[in-house]
Amino acid sequence: MRIVIPGGTGQVGAILHRALTATGHDVVVLTRRPAREHEIGWDGETLGTWAEAIDGSDVVINLAGRSVSCRYTPANLQDMMNSRVRSTEVVGAAIAGAAKPPRVWLQMSTATIYAHRFDAPNDEASGIIGGTEPGVPGYWAYSVKIAKNWERAQQRAGTPSTRKVALRSAMVMSPDRGGVFDYLLWLARLGLGGPVAGGAQYVSWIHDQDFVRAVEFLIDRDDITGPVNLAAPNPVPQRSLMRELRRAWGVPVGLPATKWMAELGALALRSDTELLLKSRRVVPGRLLEAGFTFQRPQWREAAEDLVQRVRHSR
Repeated sequence: MRIVIPGGTGQVGAILHRALTATGHDVVVLTRRPAREHEIGWDGETLGTWAEAIDGSDVVINLAGRSVSCRYTPANLQDMMNSRVRSTEVVGAAIAGAAKPPRVWLQMSTATIYAHRFDAPNDEASGIIGGTEPGVPGYWAYSVKIAKNWERAQQRAGTPSTRKVALRSAMVMSPDRGGVFDYLLWLARLGLGGPVAGGAQYVSWIHDQDFVRAVEFLIDRDDITGPVNLAAPNPVPQRSLMRELRRAWGVPVGLPATKWMAELGALALRSDTELLLKSRRVVPGRLLEAGFTFQRPQWREAAEDLVQRVRHSR
C-alpha cells in the first residue's frame, strides 16, 4: 500500500514509518523540513504540490500538530489548536480534491479528550468528555477544546469516498530516544521515579508494537469509523506505573514528589503538570469489541520488554 503520513517526523511517526516500511509498504512523510528521500515538504496550512502524494494513495495517517511537550502558556495552547485544526482541514481538502482519494483517513486525536476521573474508565460509548470537571486548573478545559475541535475538523471534511477514523491515543511507549518512555525511564534511573502528588492519577498507555498493530487493524477494518481509543486495556495509577518501571530496570527506590515539586520540575523541563497530574483512565472499548488482541495488555510485561530493548540498543 501507499501510505502518506503528514507530520510523520515525530516519535509516533518514526514508529509507524519504521514498522510499515519493514512490512513492504510505500510510506511518504509530509514535513516542514524534508531531509530524506521519503519526505515531502508542506506547511501544514495551505494546499500545494504535496497534495499530489495523497492523490492515488491508499491510506493517510495525519499526525501533524505542535508538540504538547511545552509550557501551557496561552500562546502555546493557541499554537496547539491552530496547528491541529488547520493541518486537519488542509489534509481534508487534499483528500476532497483528489481524483483518486485514499480509502481510509486515520486522524490523530488524544485520550486527553476524556474527563479527569478516578471512579470508572472512559471508553468510547460511556466515557465522559472533559472540560467541566470541578477542582482542576481551568486551562485543562482548553486541552479538551483542542481535542474536540481537532476531531470536528476531520468530521466536517467533505470526503465521502474516504472512511474516517479518529485515533484517541494514549501515551505511546517505545524505547526511542526523546519519547515519553525515555523520559520516565530517565526519572526512574535518577531515583526520582516515585509517586507524584500521591500517584493515584491513572496513566493510560499503549506499547509501541500494539499501537502499530492497532493502526494496521483499523486500516483493514472497513466497518470501523469515528473515534477509537488507542490504549492498553489496563491503565494503571502513576505510582504503580513507576514502581513497575523501577522494578524492570532494577532501581530499588523512587523519591516521591508533591504537587508543588512537580510544578517546579515541569517548569525546569519546559513542560506542564497536566501531563503528570490529569487522571487519564481510558480503555479501548471499540478495539476489544472488534476482536483486536493486545500482545502487551499489562504494564509489567510491557515495561520489561521496553527496558530490555533499551538495554539492547544502548
